[in-house]
Amino acid sequence: MRIDVALVHYPVINRRGEIIGSAVTNLDLHDIARAGKTYGIGTYWVITPFQEQRELAEQIVGHWTKGYGGSVNPDRSEALALVTVCASYGEAFAGATEKFGERPLVLATCAKEQANTLEYAEARRRMRRGTPVLLLFGTAWGLSPELLAAVDGVLPPLRGPTGFNHLSVRSAAAIILDRLLGERGDG
Repeated sequence: MRIDVALVHYPVINRRGEIIGSAVTNLDLHDIARAGKTYGIGTYWVITPFQEQRELAEQIVGHWTKGYGGSVNPDRSEALALVTVCASYGEAFAGATEKFGERPLVLATCAKEQANTLEYAEARRRMRRGTPVLLLFGTAWGLSPELLAAVDGVLPPLRGPTGFNHLSVRSAAAIILDRLLGERGDG
């Protein structure tokens, strides 16, 4: 299957619903790359408009792919080799479109129900038919309303039996990748 993931640091919202840019974190880089490698994604786009944050992300990735970290932990190097750092969603979208040779289906994730929900089963069916996918994850308190409205569909929120719904983005990414790409008995 042809799927890329993107971790969006702008435009996202804070707890008050204001549009912000969030900080790149070492854990998100490592853990989403490792989940991506496990489930066969093509590129892990890390999107931040902040030059210093892009440089930091490149430095971390470089340590594990070209530096000492890669020589002592080749598995980590292989996973982090999926990372491409870019300045905007538009840049990631253009890169994915060029790589796939066609416009990908753009799916977003959100902890709240959205009007343009696309169920996991339908997303899996489209992917099995060869539709390329660009899957967006938001940092901070989630993707901006404008970005959520502009995508082709939003996957249903993850829910447990407790009503508590505030997973880290790296936990949510692993669960969602498993729901979309994991081996299961449903065909």
